[in-house]
Amino acid sequence: MVINSSRFNFADYISQMLQDYGVEVVKAMTLSIDEVAKESVKRLKDDSPKGNTGKYARGWAVKFERGALRAGATIYGKTGTYQLAHLLEKGHAKRNGQRSRAFVHIAPVEQWAINEVHDRTVRRLEAGIR
Repeated sequence: MVINSSRFNFADYISQMLQDYGVEVVKAMTLSIDEVAKESVKRLKDDSPKGNTGKYARGWAVKFERGALRAGATIYGKTGTYQLAHLLEKGHAKRNGQRSRAFVHIAPVEQWAINEVHDRTVRRLEAGIR
């Protein structure tokens, strides 16, 4: 079999294949990001310091971002609680010159989410996206 370049434009064929694959990758990533973002919010709500009222722990939410060839999610603290995140995660100086204890609860969930999105996306692409 001989492929004649005048009848078959190989560059257009490869370009179309890559474009189709790109759409599949974005679809797989979108599904993975959506699942992991929702699970991350649940984990943060469970792992966050409860305090007296539990308002801070209940204040986690997710905002999904979509574009033509991109997907993303932002997990954030709702109004009134977002200011505490850094202080609780890192600790802070107290009036008496000592430091408060750090309640590390965001970093482990963030690291888990990064790894999990990657793993789920790869599994979806290998399995043919479900």
